[in-house]
Amino acid sequence: MPQPRVSLDQWRALVAVVDHDGYARAAETLHRSQSSISHAVHQIESRLGLKLFTIEGRKARLTDAGAVLYRRGRALIDEAERIEQAAANLAAGGQAQLRLAVESIFPTWLLLRCLAQFGETHPHTRVELHESVLGGTDELLLEHRVDMAICSQVPAGFLGDPLMSVRFIAVAAPTHPLHQLNRPLTLEDLRAHRHLIMRDSGARRTRSGAWQGASQRWTVSHKATWIRAACMGLGFAWYPEESIREELASGALRPLPLAEGAERRATLYLVIADPEAAGPALQQLARRLRAAVADTAPA
Repeated sequence: MPQPRVSLDQWRALVAVVDHDGYARAAETLHRSQSSISHAVHQIESRLGLKLFTIEGRKARLTDAGAVLYRRGRALIDEAERIEQAAANLAAGGQAQLRLAVESIFPTWLLLRCLAQFGETHPHTRVELHESVLGGTDELLLEHRVDMAICSQVPAGFLGDPLMSVRFIAVAAPTHPLHQLNRPLTLEDLRAHRHLIMRDSGARRTRSGAWQGASQRWTVSHKATWIRAACMGLGFAWYPEESIREELASGALRPLPLAEGAERRATLYLVIADPEAAGPALQQLARRLRAAVADTAPA
């Protein structure tokens, strides 16, 4: 097998120059001299026979070939980091930190119960939890910022197993005008009132899990705010039944008598970002989540 003409260190220099918009900031980030960063980039150009940058005014911009090599170099560095992390996990027999992304529609009480049980057996493992929505969960996986995710859609390039079905029900406060109609409701009835929606936490916000029929709409970022707004009579929404079971029990929220569409369902999937590199701690938490969901599932 021929030896690579470009070293990982040189690819790292190229990626840093692009990511940090110049040689000076790349050198500062990598704790190297600016001349060594410039030399590494010139070595790539020389050894591969390609021009990576073109000068436009006072700025250097990637050529088309440079853009392709930047993307491949970025992927190469990411993969090298994952290999080293996998080796560290295998050598240590555990993980110092677990990074999780969990869709906000997953029952919070169930998640915290699993984390509490996990903490008893792994007290020294730090847990970094991202409570995400729709595309935000996808991005965390695709950008390799989490080790495991509970998501409503499995992004391309990953494998996931169905974890649980989530039942959504349309509700509003008992004092809401929709409850005063005292008849089965239609979508036309809903259009005249404010719809409360949870915002996609992704930077690009490419996905919407909400009905878009109401002209009046409030979009919020936090589940607690979303539920509290409905309890105050400020609008209606479809909520995961498990997330509002206390409000339903107390009467703070009541199901809307919709003739059609009162109930919706979604499937949540458990995705381990890199199954081959998953250490014992991550595997144990995944098992706990699956067992907890199975124990709470209706017969």
